Amino acid sequence: MEFFIEFSGAFISTCRDVLPIVVLLLGFQLFVLRQPIPHPWRVAMGGVYVVIGLSLFLMGLEKALFPLGKVMASQLSDPEFLWGGAAATSQWTAYVWIYVFAALIGFSTTIAEPSLLAVAIKASEVSGGGISQWGLRITVALGVAVGIALGTFRIVTGTPLYMYILVGYVVVIIQTFFAPKTIVALAYDSGGVTTSTVTVPLVAALGLGLSEAVPGRDPALDGFGLIAFASLFPVVAVMGYAQLAQWLSNRKKMQYQGGTR
Repeated sequence: MEFFIEFSGAFISTCRDVLPIVVLLLGFQLFVLRQPIPHPWRVAMGGVYVVIGLSLFLMGLEKALFPLGKVMASQLSDPEFLWGGAAATSQWTAYVWIYVFAALIGFSTTIAEPSLLAVAIKASEVSGGGISQWGLRITVALGVAVGIALGTFRIVTGTPLYMYILVGYVVVIIQTFFAPKTIVALAYDSGGVTTSTVTVPLVAALGLGLSEAVPGRDPALDGFGLIAFASLFPVVAVMGYAQLAQWLSNRKKMQYQGGTR
């Protein structure tokens, strides 16, 4: 009975959030384009599935993902679990397992991210197979892993967020001038698709839980920012991978030309 009460509340809230989108789409279809809705029954059923799925997803966030992220962060930052014990709580080197866990959770959630999979499939189709689906997904996942691990380091040390973001975007701007032009737009999109349904809840919960567990940290000031790392570093990783592949290709061509002479 409690489940149905909570689901009803989530369902009503989701309907309220989705309603403006429905009104916008129907308004353009009927009054701007002046075309009938194709397969109205199928569209209506799809909308019902979307609302039900979003409602269940929101309940899952509250019941499982947010609490799980906070519990894992508090356990990994427990003074008895730290390297060096309770006396090492003020040393960033004592939180090694936090960095490892952050990197692994960032990698695994990004690999499972549906939006990244969709982008990887389309990129492979448009490039005629030149861009590997798994190659792109793994590169983006590695970028997220490094970014979130660095973000947890920032929370532990209490260093300002803007320093990391500023340096990161300077690197991205420099890479944009030197990376292959065919990969630049895809790299920027790869940073955006990582902040979606699977990655954001766990990463946000990890940041909030860690800021609550580390002495001297304020969740309101230090708990947020990991998602920015998860968006920025995949851009660096994808363009860096493209630059490395281009350099290796040019090197092989030079070796081949030198050998033929």
